[in-house]
Amino acid sequence: MKGPTPGVPMICRQNLKHLQAIKAVPAVSILLPTHRTSPDNKRDPIQVKNLVTEAKNRLSQEFKQRQLDPLLQNLEALVAEIDYSYALDGLALYVSHDFAKLYYLPFPVRARVVIDQTFATRDLVYGLHRAERYWLLLLSQGETRLIAGTGETLEEITDEAFPMVMSGPGATSPLPYHADSSYLDDRHRQFFQQVDQALANYAEGESLPLILGGVVRQISFFQEVSQYAAAVAGTITGNFDKASLSELAPQVYPIFQSIRETRRSQSLEELAAAVDAQRVVSTIGEAWRFAHEGRGKTLLVEKNYHEPATVCEAGRLELAAEPGGVGIMDDAVDEIIEVILAKGGDVQFVEDGALALHQKIALILRY
Repeated sequence: MKGPTPGVPMICRQNLKHLQAIKAVPAVSILLPTHRTSPDNKRDPIQVKNLVTEAKNRLSQEFKQRQLDPLLQNLEALVAEIDYSYALDGLALYVSHDFAKLYYLPFPVRARVVIDQTFATRDLVYGLHRAERYWLLLLSQGETRLIAGTGETLEEITDEAFPMVMSGPGATSPLPYHADSSYLDDRHRQFFQQVDQALANYAEGESLPLILGGVVRQISFFQEVSQYAAAVAGTITGNFDKASLSELAPQVYPIFQSIRETRRSQSLEELAAAVDAQRVVSTIGEAWRFAHEGRGKTLLVEKNYHEPATVCEAGRLELAAEPGGVGIMDDAVDEIIEVILAKGGDVQFVEDGALALHQKIALILRY
């Protein structure tokens, strides 16, 4: 079980929103699958080099060298930062004249170079939804641990808040002479209230599933006092004070799979109900229009659906034969996804062929 290198931000909604807010000409996105182990990871630097060369060649056809110098300097510096020994399943590089960011991804992505007026974030969005994100909270009066889960990848939070240690009577000092078992139970409830408040600083309004671990009694106490009791998607029982991430993964993964399948099933059921209520539009053109009007509640899209396109003067979407050129969006589906999220909607990816009746994309409307 491997987490990203220190200093590289985890992919979260905050990172995603920041990337989506950046508008630059050109905005270069380079994405590729990588490998966690040798000897497969020996090929990763070669693929990065090839994609960087492709990006430079495409840029040189559309811009003068003097215009490109700041961007190319950022790109070279970013490539030099890559530590292939920390590679996960994918890599994303985002570069403009005044921005450069590298992400190690705990999910695979399709190798490609995208040159546009915004960064290509579809792969990140897809990864966040496909490799379901969740929290794993291991409860203990010794050390309560918080672990961020993204699919099969677990990364432990270690900062000023976590691991959180219970202090005071019954923990770091003796119980009062008159104390009974109910006194110690209340002390545990108070401690888990503190844990719950600390968790809120990481959740930041996101409704992510929560998996709890610990002895049954402590799990029960936490659920009594937690504002996130309704988000609990499953539990693992035992003492996990010293458990490694690799030891935790096999116990957590079945719960994660259940979370993912439940969400996909719910989305397709919601689509069927919306069809009956005539609150669905299909085809990429209709999804584009209603998304920009702010009427999109939930976008469902097949996971490998991509469409290059342009926008005409009237604001309609017109499909292009192939990507290329600043005036052509490499992927209009990516743009629709960004609009839906920016306007408070949700996005769910489904298997290829699941939306055949809707031409690969369907938008459930708010009204």
